[in-house]
Formats: sequence, C-alpha cells, structure tokens
Amino acid sequence: MAEVKTRRRGGGGAARRAERTAVKIECAKYIERNIPNLDILDEAALQIIEANAETVLEEIGVAFVENPAALERWKAAGADVSGERVRIPRGLARKLCATAPGSFVQHARNPDRSVEIGGRNLVLAPVYGPPFVRDIAGGRRYATIEDFRNFVKLGYMSKWLHHSGGTVCEPTDIAVNKRHLDMLHAHMTLSDKPFMGSVTEPSRARDSVDMCEILFGGLDGRTVMTSLININSPLTFDATMMGALEVYAAANQACIISPFIVGGAMAPVSVAGTLTQVLAEVLAGVAYSQLVKPGAPVIMGAFVTSIDMNSGAPTFGTPEAAQITYGAGQLARRLGLPYRSAGSFNGSKLPDAQAAYETSNSLNTGLLSGVNFMLHACGWLEGGLVASFEKFVLDADQLGVLHRMAEGVKVDEEAQAMDALREVGPGGHYLGCEHTQRHFKDAFWRSDVLDYKPYETWEEEGARDSATLAQARVEKLLAEYRAPEMDPAVREALDAFVAERKAAEADSFM
Repeated sequence: MAEVKTRRRGGGGAARRAERTAVKIECAKYIERNIPNLDILDEAALQIIEANAETVLEEIGVAFVENPAALERWKAAGADVSGERVRIPRGLARKLCATAPGSFVQHARNPDRSVEIGGRNLVLAPVYGPPFVRDIAGGRRYATIEDFRNFVKLGYMSKWLHHSGGTVCEPTDIAVNKRHLDMLHAHMTLSDKPFMGSVTEPSRARDSVDMCEILFGGLDGRTVMTSLININSPLTFDATMMGALEVYAAANQACIISPFIVGGAMAPVSVAGTLTQVLAEVLAGVAYSQLVKPGAPVIMGAFVTSIDMNSGAPTFGTPEAAQITYGAGQLARRLGLPYRSAGSFNGSKLPDAQAAYETSNSLNTGLLSGVNFMLHACGWLEGGLVASFEKFVLDADQLGVLHRMAEGVKVDEEAQAMDALREVGPGGHYLGCEHTQRHFKDAFWRSDVLDYKPYETWEEEGARDSATLAQARVEKLLAEYRAPEMDPAVREALDAFVAERKAAEADSFM
C-alpha cells in the first residue's frame, strides 16, 4: 500500500510540473465593447455628408471598368449607365444596401475560434499586403513563403489576435499566379483561426472557395472567409476586385468594401469632403454586392491616411485620419453595416518611438470609433510596405490593452472593494489584504514583452531595448509553436488540390 501511495504522489507531482511547463496556446474571445463609441459629428453634419454622397452618385457617378456584367446589373436595377459610368438615382444605393446583414458569424475550422463581426464586437487581424519583411537578424528584404508561414504561426500563437488574416506578406519566391494557393494552405493548416481569401483575380477567389469546401466539408451557406475588396479611389471599381466580389458574394462569403484613401491625392483634403467620397464609394460597392446576391455579408471599410504635402509620402496616426475614422464609424452605424478601419498604422522604418506613437494613436482611434473588423492590427511598418516580425509581437501584445479598455469599469460589489477599504484603514497598505490576495493574479493587465524590471536587473540582462525584447519573443513563440490538430484526410485533400492547381498552368511572375 505504501508503495502505491508513493507512486501516486510522484505521478501527481510530475503531472503538476508538466502542466506548469506545458505550452499553452491561448486565444481570447473577440472584443465585446462595454464602453461608448466616440461620435464627433452632430446630426446636421451627418445629414450634409449623406446628402452630398447621394449627389455624387446621382450627378458624378462611379466607373465600373471592363465589367459588362456589372453594367447590365446596374441598368436592370434602374441606374443610368453611359459607357462605363454608372449614375445611381438618389436613394437607390441605400435601398439596395438594406438587405446586407448588420452582423454575421465567420466560422473557423475550430468552432471555438469563430468570430461575430458587427454590433458591439471588435475582431483583430494582422497586417495585410507588404512585399517586404524586416527583422533584426535579416534586415529589410523581400518576403518569402517561409516568412509568410512564420507570421501565420505567430498569429496562431498570439493570444489577443482573433483572426489569421490574409496576405500577411507577399511571398515573392512563389509565382504570382500560384502563391495564393500556398498562402491559403498555410492559413488552413498552420492555424485554426478564421482567415481571408484571395482577391487578386476572380479565379483565385474561386480557388479560395473550393479550398474552403474541402476544409469545411462543404459550406452549406456558412460564411468562412472575409476578404478585402479595395475601391480604386476616386470612384472607380475595377474588374479584378469586382470579379472577386462577385465570386464571394455568390458563395455567401463576406467582403470588405473599402475605399483606399490618401487624403489630398485620392480624396479631398478636407475631412467632410473625404467622408462624402468614402460614403459614396461604399454605398455603390455594398449595393453592387447586394445586386449579385441580396443578403450577402459585407463590411463597410475606410482605409484612410493623409499625405505629407512636402514629400508626397503618406502619413499615419494624424488627427485628420482619426476624425475621418470616427466619422466613418458613425456613417456605418447609420447604414446598419459592420465597420472596418484603423490598425497599427505608422510611417516609421523601424519599430521605434515614431512607430509606437503613430500605432497607438491609430489603435485607440479604432477602438473608440466602433470598428468591428480591424485589419493591420499588428506588424505594420513603413507605411504598409513592410511586415516586421518584432513589431508584430509588440503590437500583438498591446492589443491586450484594447481588450482591457473595452471591458469598461466594473462597479459590482466585489469591484467596489469596500471590504479592502475597511480592512486596511488609514495609513495601511493593500498588498496583503484579503481582497488583493483574491485578485492580484488578474487585477492588472500585464505585458508579455515589455520590461518592468529594476534598472540593475535590466542592465545585467543586456540592457535590451523593445525591439531586442521582441526578437526574443518571436524566437520563443516560433520555438513553442505546435500545429493545431487536423483530419489527415482533409490535409491530404488540400495538398492534392494545391498540387493539381499548380500543375495546371505555367509559373507567372507578372
């Protein structure tokens, strides 16, 4: 009997040690705001902007280039079509937008990772689109598929990210006409969070839908992708993006209809003028998605930056961009649409103080403006040309602050802490009181990257700056990465699909 008991004690201790040292891959639920949105436009201003947007659609119109089918849809809906110019009668676009849902669920292959986009929710996704990557060891360089896969792994390992994203960086070592297959395969196999589809050509959107059919065992009307459809501002809808939208809308997959605004270059320099153009473009884009399929899920987007009038370079984290982001949020809520905007925007070349200031401004604006889907939430550098590994983990860490801020302030009996106030009284301290003991583990948000050690300890450990600490964090996360479980038959089917599609056509780097 004694021998049995000894073995049980040893086994229990080993189990506890294993539990303490085991890699835990945590993922916080998408943010549910308990704080108010910041509305900066009054009713009169909103009505002026909405009326002006209708005037733009009716008098100036929008261009649907190289897309005869779109022109036919608009003509049948009652628009005035002249060449490629579509003039939309006042009220028609808004009426068509009414069938778009106010919120929707994007399903992940792990149901626990599914997200609801819309309402009071905020879903965070990583940087999208940079052709370059940067890290301390390798500097600035063209991105590869290995870089892409490592970003997907980091996104999967990052607690505060809810979404795997899309083109986290452009893997330039893979042919342009085939890289979407490798990117989708990485999202599907290296993570079990939701992801985005390809939009660079309609056939690639079709590939995205087909691969999701394999991954999910049939879609059955479920929305499993959210994809970015940029408008070629000002007021131009190109055939490539609209072709991808047509594929996704028909398959009930969500699209972000997002004007790409550089104030002073692609929109007026004034906040009100830019908001007018943004709203006109969104109304036309969302309405078109509903012409393809009424009820197709869609998100109102607003990617906004200003311009340095001396150099022509885009600028980020500016007050004007924030004002447009706040105002667009109000317009989205009046339309009853989910809203996409903001991110870890900055123009810095390095993850330095400029990057931190501009990123912080943009992230906080996104939280307070009511954004529902935040693309570029981590990793953005150099105006979106670079995806930075160190900045990815620094930003992903700081997204925890958004989670805590969105919780609001609790005032229940436990939060009032009257027992602590009575226990400590005048002149005491709260470190040892019972209330503190109950809550010290989760009372305050804690960074997993930043250094709060005493100066002497910091110096002994190498006097590391934030980028160096982030480099160590990247290495740690990648070393601890474990792929989520996956049905071997599904994996084999995905591998076969990718191989077959790649073999079907020659490589193209154009």
